[in-house]
Amino acid sequence: MSLLRKIRATGRTAEPAPPPPPADALPPEVRERAAELGGSAQVRCVDAGSCNGCEIEIGNAFGPVHDAERYGARLVASPRHADVALVTGPVTRNMAAALRTTVAAMPEPRLVVALGDCALDQGEFAGAYGVEGAVGDVVPVDVRVPGCPPRPEDIVAALRSVTGR
Repeated sequence: MSLLRKIRATGRTAEPAPPPPPADALPPEVRERAAELGGSAQVRCVDAGSCNGCEIEIGNAFGPVHDAERYGARLVASPRHADVALVTGPVTRNMAAALRTTVAAMPEPRLVVALGDCALDQGEFAGAYGVEGAVGDVVPVDVRVPGCPPRPEDIVAALRSVTGR
């Protein structure tokens, strides 16, 4: 009973909701596909060769403080269940085919989010022998989230622009 009293006294631990994303946060063609998702997005995370800094921030974005699930984004384990591919890191030569296969396995309408500076322009790994290129060099990217690593608030804002919530 003491645990229940503590839970009741503590209340919600999530941050207050920021204002909703602007209607023009996404280009029109991406906004149309995002609208087809109906306000919820099943998200598959793909580490294409990152240092894991972005993955830590994804964990924070879906954790109890920022709680991305309250805006309709939910992590899933299979690309066949996913609407959104959240890709981190520069695409290594060994991951290029796997990333293409993962995105191809996702049902339409599908969106690809490039998360972090490495995913956008290879970051610290630019010119490395094992790097195929940025995410946009391998698969089409719909949403870009800069930062090294991006803040959880920015990740949640990108997912909110996709869900519209």
